[in-house]
Amino acid sequence: MNTVAPEKTVTLGAGTLSPTDVVAVARHGAAVVVAEQAWEAIRRGAELIEQLATDTVPHYGVSTGFGALAVTSIPPQKRQQLQRNLIRSHAAGVGPEVETEVVRALMLLRINTLCSGLTGVRPGTVSAYVAMLNAHITPVVHEFGSLGCSGDLAPLAHCALALIGEGHVHDADGVLREAGDALAAAGIQPAELAEKEGLALINGTDGMLGMLSLALHDLADLADLADLAAALTVEGINGNDSVFAPHIQQLRPYSGQTQSAAAIYRFLDGSEIIANHIATGASRVQDAYSIRCAPQVHGAMREVMGFASHIAATELASVIDNPVITNLGTVESNGNFHGAPVAYALDMLAIPVADVASMSERRTDRLLDAHRNGGLNPFLAEDPGTDSGLMIAQYTQASIVNELKRLANPASTDSIPSSAMQEDHVSMGWNAGRKLLKAIDGLRRVLAVEILAASRAIGMRSPLSPGVALRPVMSAIREHVAGIGPDRYIAPEIAAVEILLLDGTILRATHQELHYPQTD
Repeated sequence: MNTVAPEKTVTLGAGTLSPTDVVAVARHGAAVVVAEQAWEAIRRGAELIEQLATDTVPHYGVSTGFGALAVTSIPPQKRQQLQRNLIRSHAAGVGPEVETEVVRALMLLRINTLCSGLTGVRPGTVSAYVAMLNAHITPVVHEFGSLGCSGDLAPLAHCALALIGEGHVHDADGVLREAGDALAAAGIQPAELAEKEGLALINGTDGMLGMLSLALHDLADLADLADLAAALTVEGINGNDSVFAPHIQQLRPYSGQTQSAAAIYRFLDGSEIIANHIATGASRVQDAYSIRCAPQVHGAMREVMGFASHIAATELASVIDNPVITNLGTVESNGNFHGAPVAYALDMLAIPVADVASMSERRTDRLLDAHRNGGLNPFLAEDPGTDSGLMIAQYTQASIVNELKRLANPASTDSIPSSAMQEDHVSMGWNAGRKLLKAIDGLRRVLAVEILAASRAIGMRSPLSPGVALRPVMSAIREHVAGIGPDRYIAPEIAAVEILLLDGTILRATHQELHYPQTD
């Protein structure tokens, strides 16, 4: 179970961040501190930029314009205005507000890069940014605006705009305020940007990387929940547990498949329902693919998660800025801001998310079909005909799965040139992240419906009990949702199960029964 202690403190500049660190700050409000060696590196980088500002040779982002205007020389007296104008003009996002946790993640990751000392940002600017994050002042960032190349420009610009005391934010109480007022109330002096600082504040893959970190955290739980849902359906449908046995899985030793099969097999251990239908000869020779092949599909999602975790770890260890101070002490232009690696990982994850949800919906449909559910009532209704049971809950699943299949189409294959063809290929990684987060919410809801249906089916097989590890799951569900009975308002029951999945109640119950370690 993925849990993070709210009191956790994350130190920047003392080593590589982990996705767990990102979640701790973004979602759970962990405090951020900057290591002393990082402050030393920041000071060195700022001194170098200060020297270059007086150089007669033009330096991109220091004494020139930006993007297609890089050939335009900017006189010293206009350079502070240049940095402010950059932030103002790039804060061009539109649409719904982005979730607080995503904004906090991108703020954290930008600060993390600033702490490398390779961006040229001064200590005072970093200190103000850290103070804003720790004060839980969250800039208003909008859904649309980033192309995922030259960094997540518009989202990061909205954050930088708040840092200089302009634009709008939500304070620690969630109240929408003018940024300058919120900073003043928190005792934070707005940043006065010098050469290079405006560019350094917006030129990173931080938004898409933050979303990838959050997605991987949530998918770790959802992969376990998919295995749990499959096990519950095996019980409810009088399925066969033998296909999940270790000696079968060893014949195709993908680590993800092995992990999922082992989980399902453990969930089913000690099942009176399975023992009964084996003893009575009611067991099928083969179950349908959505049952029999669950470890192969769930495990394949785990494999893609492994690849995406490698991308996230590499990106978290990277310094993304342009131009950037190199280890040679030079300031050089580069293309490291291109979001392709992160965008591909985000897009790839959306594919198995849709497919795992699709398989879950097929299992639910099987549970509701009297011709295929092992002798239970049609639609698991108490009085079929008078009652419709869970018929329309499966419709809800199908509606979500349709949306997930659309969201599985990649964003990263659709580059649209910008900045007068200077930026003629972009990653669209931000959009890939936005659709993945929506897809993850959809998968959770689909699994909630399956678990609701399977728990009702298992209840209809009483007094026989499911596997030992599934019994506390049934108890947890029954505390919030009644079993079979006359038709009732079903939407709150789906929502109740979704909350049990979201807050970790269900997985905690199974992990305690199976003696799984609780991980950070």
